[in-house]
Amino acid sequence: MSTLLPIILVVIILGGAVTLVVVGIRYSRQNQENEIDPIMSRLAEASERGEVVSLEEAELQQPFMERVVVPIIKRLGEISTRFTPQRLLQETTLKLELAGNPGRIDAATFLSLRFVGAGLFGGGLLLISFLSSTPWPLGRIVLVVGIFTALGFFFPQLWLQGRINSRQTEVRKAMPDALDLLTICVEAGLGFDAAMAKVAEKWENELSIMFGRCIREVQLGKPQREALRDMADRLGLPELTSFVAAVIQSQILGVSLAKVLRIQSDQMRMKRRQFAEELAHKAPVKMIIPMALLTFPSIMIILMAPAAFQIAGAFGPLLGGL
Repeated sequence: MSTLLPIILVVIILGGAVTLVVVGIRYSRQNQENEIDPIMSRLAEASERGEVVSLEEAELQQPFMERVVVPIIKRLGEISTRFTPQRLLQETTLKLELAGNPGRIDAATFLSLRFVGAGLFGGGLLLISFLSSTPWPLGRIVLVVGIFTALGFFFPQLWLQGRINSRQTEVRKAMPDALDLLTICVEAGLGFDAAMAKVAEKWENELSIMFGRCIREVQLGKPQREALRDMADRLGLPELTSFVAAVIQSQILGVSLAKVLRIQSDQMRMKRRQFAEELAHKAPVKMIIPMALLTFPSIMIILMAPAAFQIAGAFGPLLGGL
């Protein structure tokens, strides 16, 4: 039984992590602006096939995650909203916006995921301690369950921060090429909105998605400057904020937009190079921890083990006689 404990531990941890990720990004591949009710979609598909399906049957055809797990987490989020400070909800909403609103969950639902993760990780370890063939000491149970409960509680926050960092990194890498295309389109005679539309059509990345959303907001009546500022706020990237400020300033002062875009493109490429150099300089420092914990002990064992055996063989009888 004791040999199965590591396997059970790994399965529970991976199962909890996968559950949280699946719940968090359950709709991430759907169109964010044109989301369709899955139940109505199933009814429409059944009607096209000529089948007579009731609303209850269509709802029962949904996956277990959408039918049971997601409503429970939403309900927990609604309950936790009553006891959550408004400032924390606002900060979580801002982080979800910076991450691209994965899964289209609100702040309360995301905060409830933290308690669900804590329950999964901590409860899994507590179950393992009860199922173990050899009883665990109380101190070990409290320590291990406490550590994994804290890990499960902070896991959604770490995942969200990782999404924010990866999204900003993707936009930072795509900006110089996008600005080059904007410059070419503007120099060819297109307006700034049409040039942004070309960028949105050319690539499929976070920056092109944000450009497309900005264009749709302008088409719906929002002023262009306000739409650009909102786009910069939704990404929280200093480079994009600087680009938006330069574009707005050029429109106010009547400066050539193509010249401004070319300057911005050169600056973005230089900042991207500096960012890569910064990551390269950080790499040796980050490598110290795995080297100290994994590489150096192995090297010491390989180098010192023969000498340790020789010393033990030479002085072992002498020490035994004493």
